[in-house]
Amino acid sequence: GRGRGRRGLAEVLRWSFEHIQADQGGAVYLRLSTRPLDQPQRKLSPELRTQVVDGGYWLRPPARGAELAVVVSGPVIAEAVDAHSQITEDLPGAGLLVVTSADRLQQDWMSAVKAGQSGRSHVVQLLEPLAPTAGLVTVLDGHPATLSWLGSVCQHRVQPLGVEGFGQSGDIPDLYCAYGLDANAILDAAARLCVA
Repeated sequence: GRGRGRRGLAEVLRWSFEHIQADQGGAVYLRLSTRPLDQPQRKLSPELRTQVVDGGYWLRPPARGAELAVVVSGPVIAEAVDAHSQITEDLPGAGLLVVTSADRLQQDWMSAVKAGQSGRSHVVQLLEPLAPTAGLVTVLDGHPATLSWLGSVCQHRVQPLGVEGFGQSGDIPDLYCAYGLDANAILDAAARLCVA
């Protein structure tokens, strides 16, 4: 039933309570949405549980050597899933990466870089299947710079989509169109990467 789709959130909450109470722990910020989202029906393997907590997982894994991936965080996932399904009509190996915590991904990567072991970071492991020349379309309903750093990890080209100005009002489809976060904007960004 519906409870299966909430397993990712349950895992994040479990980890959060442990982290808050740990000697070297800290605060945890959860950004929730009032937008209803379809939840994937799946059983969380131990590996997927770890990936959710570590900051990201492939909802649709890329083919080895894929030239494109859509990277999404937050409630714009419905638009990313829609765009990804259209992209795979022409690029069947394209991946769809869900970022559950840009902060945790980036902190882990920076710690690994400082230790001279960047290849062991979670984000490098995630991006490893992509071609060195691959492009990333990053999309979230926040500032585009929040995910644009992912291009620095493996030197992939990035088309970052996000919100750079606030104050407009309207329904979600109209706002996502105005901000360039809808499926069409994701498709346009993917097309720019494919012709570059």
